[in-house]
Amino acid sequence: MAGERVKLVVQERESRGTRPSRRLRREGLIPGVLYGQGKTPHAICVPERELRRVLTGAGGLHTILDVVLEGQTTPHHAVLKEYQQDPIRGRLTHVDFHEVRLDRPIQASVAVQLVGEPAGVEEGGVLSQVTREVNVEALPMEIPEHLELDVSGMGIGDSLRAGDLSAIEGVTFLDDPETVLATVTLPTQIVEPEEELEEGEEPVEGEAVPGEEAPEGAAEAPAEPGGESAREPGTAEG
Repeated sequence: MAGERVKLVVQERESRGTRPSRRLRREGLIPGVLYGQGKTPHAICVPERELRRVLTGAGGLHTILDVVLEGQTTPHHAVLKEYQQDPIRGRLTHVDFHEVRLDRPIQASVAVQLVGEPAGVEEGGVLSQVTREVNVEALPMEIPEHLELDVSGMGIGDSLRAGDLSAIEGVTFLDDPETVLATVTLPTQIVEPEEELEEGEEPVEGEAVPGEEAPEGAAEAPAEPGGESAREPGTAEG
């Protein structure tokens, strides 16, 4: 479970907009917003190293954060709701935290991890993970870090669905039970198309037309006219 609370000290920021956000990033700070329950959102910034530290711990992206505004002592229990990354460098560029109550369920997307080696793969099949995350509802401290799906019993042509996930006490799966999570299929075979003659093109003498077999006994070319095989039976040379 993600039942771990980590303290995260953040700073309030006065300026919003593209230019101030760029300046903060150059200083190693990530701009963000802390949304409260029925409260005015706080525009914040947090050191990038500190943010990465708390989000790469045991709870991962589902870590329950005790967000503390610099200069205050009262923590805001919050979760990471959304984040943005630089598409090239992969660095975080913006984060949104949502304050939660620890005694009320929340909804979250949880990664599905495949475990085991399918029997169908040993027979030449290909394992594919169709869906990588499922939606769940649980108390904030009970949100799983990930869900495991045992695929070892899968043969060629088999599929596992959301309904095949093991039940977890206190966790409700929200997706359709028929949602396909993993399949084992035969590898795709590439069939080379047969060469076809273009319109008006004659086949080369002695070669069969593509797609057709030569008739029996037609393997030898006919004798030239005037040869011995061309004389009629019973005639003699004059």
